[in-house]
Amino acid sequence: MKSDVSAEEVFRQLADSLALNDSPDFFLNLCQRLTELLGVDHALVAEVFPDLAQARTLAVWSQGQPVDNFSYPLAGSPCNTVVGASACLYPASVCTRFPDDEMLQAMRVEGYFGFPMTSQDGSAMGLIALLSDAPMVLPGVAEEVLRIAAAQAGAELGRRRAEESLLESERRLHTLMNHLPGMAYRCRNDADWTMEFVSQGARELTGYPPEALIESRQIAFAQLIHRADRARVDTEVQSSVTAGKPYRVIYRLINAQGDVRWVWEQGQGVFSPDRGEVLLEGFISDITEQHESERVQEAVVQTATAITSRLGADFFQQLVLHLTRALDADVGFVATLQGDDEMETLARVVAGQPVENVHYRLEGSHCAEVLSKGESVGEFDPPISIPHPNGGEPVLARSYVGRRLDSASGEPIGSLMVIYSHATPDLSLATSVLRILAVGAAGELERQTNDRRIYQLAYVDSTTALPNRIHFMERLGSALQHAEHSGESLSLVFLDLKRFKEINDVLGHDTGDQLLAAVARRLEQACRVDEFLARLSGDEFALLVPNLGADGLPAVIERCHQCLARPVYAAGREFSLDVNIGAACYPVDAMTAADLFQCASVAMHEAKRSGGNACIFDVSIAEALNRRRALAERFARALVDDRLTLHYQPQVDLVTGALVGAEVLCRWKDEHWGWVNPSEFIPLAEERGLIHDLGQWVLSSASRQWAAWQAQGLRFPGRLSVNISALQFTDLSLAEEIKTMAAPVPPEAIGLELTESGFMRDPELAVEITERLRQAGFALSIDDFGTGYSSLSYLRRFAADTLKIDMSFVCDMLENQSDYTIVTTIVAMAHSLGMMTVAEGVETRAQADALTRLGCDRAQGFLYDRPLDSQRFAARWLTPE
Repeated sequence: MKSDVSAEEVFRQLADSLALNDSPDFFLNLCQRLTELLGVDHALVAEVFPDLAQARTLAVWSQGQPVDNFSYPLAGSPCNTVVGASACLYPASVCTRFPDDEMLQAMRVEGYFGFPMTSQDGSAMGLIALLSDAPMVLPGVAEEVLRIAAAQAGAELGRRRAEESLLESERRLHTLMNHLPGMAYRCRNDADWTMEFVSQGARELTGYPPEALIESRQIAFAQLIHRADRARVDTEVQSSVTAGKPYRVIYRLINAQGDVRWVWEQGQGVFSPDRGEVLLEGFISDITEQHESERVQEAVVQTATAITSRLGADFFQQLVLHLTRALDADVGFVATLQGDDEMETLARVVAGQPVENVHYRLEGSHCAEVLSKGESVGEFDPPISIPHPNGGEPVLARSYVGRRLDSASGEPIGSLMVIYSHATPDLSLATSVLRILAVGAAGELERQTNDRRIYQLAYVDSTTALPNRIHFMERLGSALQHAEHSGESLSLVFLDLKRFKEINDVLGHDTGDQLLAAVARRLEQACRVDEFLARLSGDEFALLVPNLGADGLPAVIERCHQCLARPVYAAGREFSLDVNIGAACYPVDAMTAADLFQCASVAMHEAKRSGGNACIFDVSIAEALNRRRALAERFARALVDDRLTLHYQPQVDLVTGALVGAEVLCRWKDEHWGWVNPSEFIPLAEERGLIHDLGQWVLSSASRQWAAWQAQGLRFPGRLSVNISALQFTDLSLAEEIKTMAAPVPPEAIGLELTESGFMRDPELAVEITERLRQAGFALSIDDFGTGYSSLSYLRRFAADTLKIDMSFVCDMLENQSDYTIVTTIVAMAHSLGMMTVAEGVETRAQADALTRLGCDRAQGFLYDRPLDSQRFAARWLTPE
């Protein structure tokens, strides 16, 4: 199996192959598909004979092409360990294990995997075998794929054998009646079930022409029976015919003078005068048994012929219809076992007409006895009233005949029953017919069960029971085609659960799966009849809404939000959930299924990025996304090619105005877009997993610059402050890593800045990492303080020595009393904890004076200088030692 093919896709392709089971190339198509799906070199389907000595291939696919069928002995082959047993895998050295298998030695294969095919009674029918030229490595779904393939192949082989058996039975019946020398027969389907036998040598034998014998069977019998026996035989025949019962006749061929003239000698094909009296066993030895056999034959042929070409959805409907007609039953049904205590009818006929299927409990029903005994005949006491389909008099069920349906492994899976409003007219006929047809019905039931199993695996999400991604994409394609032809619109809505990964990680995948199932049920309840809901993957769902324009999307989005407004209960817990939603509409936003899917994905991405919960696609969103995508790709290349630069913004003492350090800032000038704002490329680096590489580059480059200034004889007072991403602040070895990268610079000259929200992602881990950094000699600042949700208890435990006051408070502190109060509080709190304060974004002297009066220690901002490249910074701020 190709590594990029999902299990769902494997089962979908398998389902496509098995759907062609009425094709004469069914077995060859199956072998070809198995080699493609499971990545093997050879595949074969073989049937075995009753003595289990020989196998004969039904299809062989080898190295990408079909191979002629052949027979081979089972003894000494790996197939012998599979037939009638269970799956068997020899991943390597199969030729060494079975040196007497000439086929294996000729093919020189390494790996072998076989799966048995069994009939409904559990007997061996054959096998499916996979072979590989190299040691066999199969995907995890291989056994399930082969199990389903073997079941379907066995059902198809059984169906073909049944057809052959029916044809052979009909042929033998015609041969028996038409090809006895001198005899021909014609079947007359009248109410008395009579048969007319006409002697081709009638004129010579009796003196009567065949026409006379055809018109009156009594004349025919009378002329062939001795005068002394005519009255008795005629009475018996007339009585049997009138009563509709079978009869038995012994023939003596006597001439007119009472002497033997012609006698039929069984098996000789000639008339002989050597015997005076003989039982014509070759003609009709026992008319009672033959008549019974013919009736069963006729009923089976009538029913089987009617349904042979109808395998599939209406198989059982046709089976029951013809079965009730053939057995003159008032009611008939096929039912399948649901769980341990329920039955569901697959087809039901009352008074010759199909009626709706029903569910009923097994306990207390007559089906329970049928399933228990395998076959049951009984009466309803009192009779059961069954509504007539046309509203006429109800059908009173008085007696029944039932036969259990068994799976290939011998487990009960259903029942086949006929019901009469009177005593069973011919019990032996009914039981015989049911016995014969139950095998085919059970095979078809198991085949359809396997079909449903394949469908479930291929098209249904196992966690939520919703359609899966493959099913959704097929439905999207067909729905858009319909919208295109009908001139209607089609809307696509994506839904993504917020915080689901956190729930999954903290509470475990079992809880996560139960929550997804509960959310799926809630979303289903909010869907309308014509809408199509599916689970795409993870916590992502998709909703198709037909004939809804872009103007109607806000109402659908609101409906989705409202359905999750109430808590969702799963795994014994209560969850408050919300969703991100992205939506797009055909033909406003896209003209193809792929483009519509992409537009909805773009809208979903924007909803997540902006935090706005929902977004309806707009061209400007796509343009922004394309820019971000291109920007991310160009940034990654710039990082690799060392085309980034560092700028330095001075930090000064608020009292003396002296330089006490600088913040290191990364800058990027793209050849196409020019200078790109850090607020664009820093988040992109985090999204693309480049932030760790970027952090290392900034720290290493800043350290080299510090060493270069020292080599130039320039004194850099204080520390270089380098920003650390929260994604970097998850590694306990961070202190050693920074120490290695900043080797030219003494640790006390390096200050590390981390945002407040970054600390609070995992406070306990942050406490340990900051303590290690402090022990390594690095200074630590909490950046943008006041914008996050710091806990004072944790703040006291962090090994930080500086709080940086966010510029959003500084810029309005003179006009906004609340901001002024916040700045005052931060300064006072920092001093009480023994920490310094640095104010960001200081742009006016009035702000600097106010901060000085409040006791703030340091400041940076445009009042002092903008971020400068290394040469300009050195020229303006550094002095020789």
